[in-house]
Amino acid sequence: QTGEKLYELHGHTHKITAIAPFSSSDVTEEKTDLIITASADRTVIVSFDLERSIYLIFVLQCLTVLQRLNVWLSGGSDLCVWNRKLDLLCKTSHLTDAGISALVELPKNCVAAAVGKELIIFRLSASNNGSEGWSILEVKRLVDHQDNISSLVSVNDLTFVTGSHVGELIVWDALDWTKQASECNFWDSSVHPDIQPEIKLSQSPHETSVQHLTSDEECVFAAVGKGIYVYNLQMKRVIACQRNAHDSSVLHIEKLPNRQLISCSEDGSVRIWELREKQQLPAEPVPTGFFNMWGFGRANKQANQAAKKMQENTPVYFLELVGDLIGHSSAVQVVVSLHMFLYFGELGLATCSADHLIILWKDGERESSLRSLTLFKKLAQNGDLQLKL
Repeated sequence: QTGEKLYELHGHTHKITAIAPFSSSDVTEEKTDLIITASADRTVIVSFDLERSIYLIFVLQCLTVLQRLNVWLSGGSDLCVWNRKLDLLCKTSHLTDAGISALVELPKNCVAAAVGKELIIFRLSASNNGSEGWSILEVKRLVDHQDNISSLVSVNDLTFVTGSHVGELIVWDALDWTKQASECNFWDSSVHPDIQPEIKLSQSPHETSVQHLTSDEECVFAAVGKGIYVYNLQMKRVIACQRNAHDSSVLHIEKLPNRQLISCSEDGSVRIWELREKQQLPAEPVPTGFFNMWGFGRANKQANQAAKKMQENTPVYFLELVGDLIGHSSAVQVVVSLHMFLYFGELGLATCSADHLIILWKDGERESSLRSLTLFKKLAQNGDLQLKL
């Protein structure tokens, strides 16, 4: 609300690579909220409060919290399961030197781990006897991707989605882990005819990589190269895109209310987009000519009516730029990246960059109306507000 810095935690000597809050649940006796951080200095720090932290020495690439089971998972060359007291409950055998790049929780006490090109499904067997009796078992390996998996997101209890470095997007069933749909032509202008084609001999991996995924119940939003693509889960196709949403690669995207989307790029820019529906002109009927007089064109007429009905019932969407958040230093363009933003609902939005700034943003129209409302209330309380009919 105020932008005031409350606390500053020190402990790592290198860049922090993963962070996860671990809130206390109703099932646990301890009501302390934890902050878990991992760093390139090979340490993991669990902060209980401002005075008490515990250091663990091991390498990991990702963190995730299973709030329902009251445990947290660390992914590196193996997968480890920890409780709030930092007891190692169980771990897998050595998976790969490359390590686990991403984790996502699935139903039935399962997790999906991205390891190179493979997606490994693990099932976690919980125990009622404290730290004893836990186990983690590999149940399936999915090898449908042609390149390393770069992003992973859970849509709901039935669906999760993965993206790869060569622009593949695969929709998975979260219960039986089967492939439901896929999209591999994000950058192909022939697949998206509304987009002006670019003359290029080849696409570099940097331009086709799925950097980040986010989702609501209806669509998956993918950051691919410099662009943003909207994939409808029910239609199983891309319904809107902005191939050049930024001048550099899009690093992070997040869904906002009212069909809006926010994106940030490694050039330091932050933009807000809105998914809108195009107003289509009514399709003209195709004449059937002379043969229609004798009834020969009846089948063609029915086909034309069916095609017309399908065209009218298929909405066309587009992403429109509705705002630029300008505030981070232009001196760090390209070299330094904007990493993250957090949405706090009505409280606004926070962006942080490697220019060492955290900027809080608020909805200007909403804040203006709130100030006006506050002013009218004060005038009414002081008796200075007179209504004239």
